[in-house]
Amino acid sequence: MELTTTYPKPGEFPVATLSDAMERFGVAQGIRPLWPGAALSGPAFTVWTRPGDNKGLHAAFETIRRGEVLVVNGGGDETRALIGELVVQKARALEIGGIVLDGAARDAADLAELRVPVFARAVTPAGPWKTGPYRMGVTIAVGGVPVSPGDWVVGDDDGVAIVPADQCAEVVRSTRELLAGEAQRRSANQKLVPRG
Repeated sequence: MELTTTYPKPGEFPVATLSDAMERFGVAQGIRPLWPGAALSGPAFTVWTRPGDNKGLHAAFETIRRGEVLVVNGGGDETRALIGELVVQKARALEIGGIVLDGAARDAADLAELRVPVFARAVTPAGPWKTGPYRMGVTIAVGGVPVSPGDWVVGDDDGVAIVPADQCAEVVRSTRELLAGEAQRRSANQKLVPRG
């Protein structure tokens, strides 16, 4: 099943400007892209799992839809990778919008080659447990920010922002206004004549 809502394309709205539009709220702290140029934009599909355990991620792949972003609260654990190359190969085959982990990943070089946008708290070679428990489709926290199913998740080189679903239209409007103002200031700066 495909999504019926149209979301802005990855990279269309900078995370920094979205953060400004939300009065500096909504930015997941400590969550970074695993490769330069990674960008994502789509609705959240949420998983809350025991730290270091990825059984819930495998379960998510049974129901996640094309374009959705898998967002995982892994307790911020940096000692066990929740995903690696094989999991991301499956994500690419399913054409999901990307993966955001409040936890760790591994196989960083392979993930960069696969070009699936992956954002995580850390990289570690240690693999996960696969016993659970987990919760799927519930409100979670990632990088100190609440994320509910269907919230708009945006990621770029600066990190990840979460826009509550009921605020998307207003945040998009405010972001467009901020981007227009920034463009005017850039134009004015280019016209400045150096002194001396």
